Amino acid sequence: MAQDLSEEELDEFLSQGFRKFGIYFFRPNCLNCQKCLPLRVKAEAFVPSKSQTKVLKKNKDIMIKYNALAFREDIYQLFCKHSQARFDQSQEKLSTREEFIQTHFTPSAPSLLSEFYLDEKLVAVGFLDISKQAVSSVYFIYDPDHSKRSLGIFGALKEIEFARQTNRPHYYLGYYIEENPSMNYKNQFTPFEIYNWSTGEWEEALSSSKL
Repeated sequence: MAQDLSEEELDEFLSQGFRKFGIYFFRPNCLNCQKCLPLRVKAEAFVPSKSQTKVLKKNKDIMIKYNALAFREDIYQLFCKHSQARFDQSQEKLSTREEFIQTHFTPSAPSLLSEFYLDEKLVAVGFLDISKQAVSSVYFIYDPDHSKRSLGIFGALKEIEFARQTNRPHYYLGYYIEENPSMNYKNQFTPFEIYNWSTGEWEEALSSSKL
């Protein structure tokens, strides 16, 4: 459990494979299994693939704002809509407003919101931690009515761009499990590095596809 980490302290956690949920930082117990692996994109060297370039062009009408971490009702309503569609959650199983605030708006480290607007309507929000050397994607939600826009991919692309513009060499995308189809998108942001639990070192890896 940690609160009010500095940018330098957050770098230490991220560089050792930690992720967070609320104010709790964690990493797997089975550090030698080599299946659940931290992944970070090399922001300075990143070049969008052909398909990612298409996503950027498709969403050129979206405006992005980076704001302080602060709760708003429209963000909570977007979270509920996203959770119901993406995870097939009933209204009864959704996080309450209080739970949502406690999880996502209790500051544990320097943080920002990436906000995406289409015709002045909020359509996606990214929760970001900001360290001295990195931007870390904590969570991302989007309006399922615009699923054809690939807003999750678009969000990551713009957040990588933000990392590069603010001279932060790394963009953390959380854990990657090769056998998990829902995580396949993560290895398309090349070049990226994988953390080796055994050696405690980050190792560069390349995706097999740049389609």
